[in-house]
Amino acid sequence: LLAQAVGGCRARVAGREDGVKGGSGGHSHQLGLPWVTAGERGGLCLSRPLRGTRMQSLQPDPKAQYRSVYEALKKIVLTEGFWRPLRGINVTMLGAGPAHAMYFACYEKMKKSLSDTIQHGGNSHLANGIAGSVATLLHDAVMNPAEVVKQRMQMFNSPYKSVLACVRTVRKTEGFSAFYRSYTTQLTMNVPFQAIHFITYEFMQEQINPHRDYNPRSHIVSGAVAGAVAAAATTPLDVCKTLLNTQENVALSSVNISGHLSGMVNAFKTVYQLGGISGYFRGVQARVIYQMPSTAIAWSVYEFFKYFLTKHKLEKRTSL
Repeated sequence: LLAQAVGGCRARVAGREDGVKGGSGGHSHQLGLPWVTAGERGGLCLSRPLRGTRMQSLQPDPKAQYRSVYEALKKIVLTEGFWRPLRGINVTMLGAGPAHAMYFACYEKMKKSLSDTIQHGGNSHLANGIAGSVATLLHDAVMNPAEVVKQRMQMFNSPYKSVLACVRTVRKTEGFSAFYRSYTTQLTMNVPFQAIHFITYEFMQEQINPHRDYNPRSHIVSGAVAGAVAAAATTPLDVCKTLLNTQENVALSSVNISGHLSGMVNAFKTVYQLGGISGYFRGVQARVIYQMPSTAIAWSVYEFFKYFLTKHKLEKRTSL
């Protein structure tokens, strides 16, 4: 499937531009996909300590109140241990392989097909947005349960000792549906996030890398800007998703909600009751800081392997 991605990549090799059609050599291109996924996961791992799960808490414990990302990270490390900010990352990485394989393959295939239809092979922002949105449906179906477990383990005074213990307890006490309680909200957040993300990335590439050569600096800058814009724009949805995933007892009981909160509309109402308009933007700084290096590394690694595999195929073709 990555052959479709490589098919859309234009690379300068031996002083000339050449396009590669995605119909052949698919096996060698597919071998690169795990490395692309590993590269993106590396970006997430590096920025994971800055994630906003704690900072998006609407009614935090007095011992878990933070004024900035730096203060939060410092306090967590000093009081709870060096590895505490990374709790739950293993389950995220476990789901990342299949999720991102489907994600990138679907995006490249749909982008190429829609661009051929809408703009006759040219770059179409509409095609980029639609392709990113559809790819998100597949990605989130795999990653949503992992996100639920990760966020519950990152909560202050989390009762779960391990990923397996968290999965067992949640399934036993709340049922399997608990792992998908925030799925609709996740999609409501991630579909516009990815649409904005891909459109911004392709727009930035048009501005700073119009010939679409392999240019690491342009991919890093475009990826970082795309991640920052998309993250800031969708922070209110992320706050609601975090509330649905964590089911903060203190927060919910303070507004007389018993049982489990479900549904995006209810989450929006509860967030407003607890924090007003500003409540929707809790943790926006952490979210932007988290996304910028993540998307910058993801795109730079992804574009590198597209270029590398394209170059390898061209060299193989010229040697025949």
